[in-house]
Amino acid sequence: MAGTYKQRDFRAGIEDQSLINELAARKIVVREPVRLSPGWEGTDKPDDELNFRSLTMDQVDLELNPPKDRLNIVFIIMVLHGIGTLMPWNMFITAKDYFENYKFSINYTGVNTTYGGNYVSSVSFAAQVPNVIFNWINIFMPLGGDLTTRIVWGIFMQVLIFVETIVMAMIDTSGWPGVFFWITMFSVVVLNTFNGIYQNSVYGMAAKLPGKYTGAVVLGSNISGTFTAVINLVSILSTPSLRTAAIYYFLTALFVLLACFDTYFALPINRFYRYHEMLFQKEKQKRELETKSKIHGKTPYWTIFKQCFPQLFNIFFIFFVTLSLFPAVHSNIQKSDPQFLVEDKIYVSVMCFMTFNITAMIGSSIASYVQWPKKEWLVIPVVMRALFIPLFLFCNYQPPNEFVRTLPVYINNDWVYFVIAVIMGLSSGYLSSLGMMYCPSMVDSRYASTAGMFAAAFLITGIFTGVLFAMAMPSVVSLSLWG
Repeated sequence: MAGTYKQRDFRAGIEDQSLINELAARKIVVREPVRLSPGWEGTDKPDDELNFRSLTMDQVDLELNPPKDRLNIVFIIMVLHGIGTLMPWNMFITAKDYFENYKFSINYTGVNTTYGGNYVSSVSFAAQVPNVIFNWINIFMPLGGDLTTRIVWGIFMQVLIFVETIVMAMIDTSGWPGVFFWITMFSVVVLNTFNGIYQNSVYGMAAKLPGKYTGAVVLGSNISGTFTAVINLVSILSTPSLRTAAIYYFLTALFVLLACFDTYFALPINRFYRYHEMLFQKEKQKRELETKSKIHGKTPYWTIFKQCFPQLFNIFFIFFVTLSLFPAVHSNIQKSDPQFLVEDKIYVSVMCFMTFNITAMIGSSIASYVQWPKKEWLVIPVVMRALFIPLFLFCNYQPPNEFVRTLPVYINNDWVYFVIAVIMGLSSGYLSSLGMMYCPSMVDSRYASTAGMFAAAFLITGIFTGVLFAMAMPSVVSLSLWG
């Protein structure tokens, strides 16, 4: 049945009218595009990036949620690679007794040869020359492709050489000492050639991360010496056979290098590493686009060198002074007081190798938390370290038998010598870490990797020149003018 309705029956009630008025008051007049997140569009990023056209979902997540180095996993991996960079050198030097007093001894070969007496100088030359050459070549002409290829092949070839060295330790070489000597020298040359490429590339990799991760590589290199010194001391006390001890040395180096190989492939899985790799690549691409017309896409090596030179000098001079004294002079300082608490048979192991490597490791670890002095003033304590050269010569340093010391012994106290050795080790580890950390920050971020490679090359050059300069120390203390 149809009804009759009046107009007022269709009007809104008091509550309905109130709701309509409230909605009308809230009506949006200015229309804006939907923002992705607060402040995202205000970052002055390119339109492609704002619309995620050049980013994967993983990169978007990393941009919005910058990760942290959980459990310091990346830091630990960098330390491990630092250990790997000096492990080959430490292992062959530590095995000195194995080569001199076993493989080249008259008791083993049945003949009197000069191979044992020339082992240390020969292995030093064979190790450092290719290391220096290929560190420098790797800066300007990257050998073997990109960073990953250089690191992987560098480790892989070192593993093969250590396998060959272990095999040679197991077989009887008494009938051909000359052939064994040259096989060993060839192995050292190949080993340090690829180690130079690997070491240089590791510093280039660490330079992409915050500064303390370069310090982690230096810390690892100092731990490498401590690790080897501990193995050496344990072997002296527990292993009567030099052959068995040498096998343990080389197996240890093999395991460390295999761990470096595995952990390198684990880095891309880590969100923290991927984040900084992404930042590095983005900054590099951005800067290259901005300056492409000026530099035509070429790396300005001379500009990078000039900007980094203050820290490159610091790195070079630190290792020059250190290697001028350790181990050549340091290990030939003899006990002054017969009543000193360290026994004669372990005096050199404790006062030289253990003391230096442990204090250098502690110094490197401190640099991860304290950075003083700042980069512009670092040169002052670096140059002052030159005083350690006369101080060590003033101690009870006794040169090899063919030299007669004429310089008086001014520091005839084992405790004073120990304090000097501790300060030298601490300063070496701490200042070298600062120099390596400061170096990449001296240049534009897109050249940080190249700056890290320059730093590694100057580090190796400092070691090489220090080793050469150490050869003059016996002559210095034997000059006739001291008599």
